[in-house]
Amino acid sequence: MPDPRLDDEDYEMLASFRFALRRFLAFSEAAARRDGLTPRQHQALLGIRSMQQSRGASSVADLAAFLILQHNSTVELVDRLVAAGLVARTTDPKDGRRVLLILTELGEKRLANLSQAHLDELDQIGPELRRLLTRIQRYRRTRRR
Repeated sequence: MPDPRLDDEDYEMLASFRFALRRFLAFSEAAARRDGLTPRQHQALLGIRSMQQSRGASSVADLAAFLILQHNSTVELVDRLVAAGLVARTTDPKDGRRVLLILTELGEKRLANLSQAHLDELDQIGPELRRLLTRIQRYRRTRRR
């Protein structure tokens, strides 16, 4: 039985917002493929790079959590990134049993190019995403009163 608290506008707003997000994801996937990467490889490079800034480096376990993947799947992904020269493995100086991941110079360059394209796309679609999200939030607040 449908939830009586939901109305046609709720469904329309969610559909519009999901469509806008999906358009961005479709852009992102196509941009990664044009650059010779899978979308998951692109996401892995983003995760490794962001963890380099906050923690100095990331482990395979950190990356698996970021990607919401099993450890063994993440190891296979990292193997492919290492083979492509985009990522390097290094031993954690504090714990020699732990392997850390860092982007290579080539990985940094490829990610920077993709990231710039993504930021440019967000400049284009950002106002629409903000408008949709604001509309949803306002509508939900007025309905709770």
